[in-house]
Amino acid sequence: MFASGQPLNIEQLGFLFDDADRPDNATMRATLEALMQDYAGRGVELREVASGFRFQVRQETGPWVSRLWEEKPSRYSRALLETLALIAYRQPITRSEIEEIRGVSVSSHIIKTLIEREWIRVAGHRDVPGRPALFATTREFLDSFNLKTLAELPSLSEIRDLDRINEELEFLEAQERGEAVPPVALAEVLADLEADIEREEKDGRGSDEIFE
Repeated sequence: MFASGQPLNIEQLGFLFDDADRPDNATMRATLEALMQDYAGRGVELREVASGFRFQVRQETGPWVSRLWEEKPSRYSRALLETLALIAYRQPITRSEIEEIRGVSVSSHIIKTLIEREWIRVAGHRDVPGRPALFATTREFLDSFNLKTLAELPSLSEIRDLDRINEELEFLEAQERGEAVPPVALAEVLADLEADIEREEKDGRGSDEIFE
């Protein structure tokens, strides 16, 4: 797992053994859980994500590890984060439905970036005139956000009860440190977006004005 460039699931780990020496799945999982405990408190951790198990740097060591990279990671706009959050929490969802919620058009560049980043995919087409594409998140999205399943995303009600933080800065700073992004960042983007729409509509302003 240290040498692999991607997470390995139980089946892939089994192929590393000769047939005669291959342990059963229960034994491998028990060994992996023991390794997780053994690495607790160290600078690296063994974590299970959607694609399997991987060793990764702990989030709190990010400021030091990030100094190994001369090139800074890509920076993502709030518009991209809002689009990704809506897809993650409302999937499957069409582009026009995203635009209706945000109140502004969704740039083709944003959709292209999310697809190239392999965070979203076309999961089908809505059975309406024009058959618009339905967007959903990918396994790579779950891996990037340290998630095993979508069920691990924080609920919006939980996020509204947290002290508000600048979710975009948290996301960008984590990216710059080379860390996996906390799933709370996505939930906060969407929660703030919905809260802004509700608040401004009560004041008589439309969502078009909110996000200009």
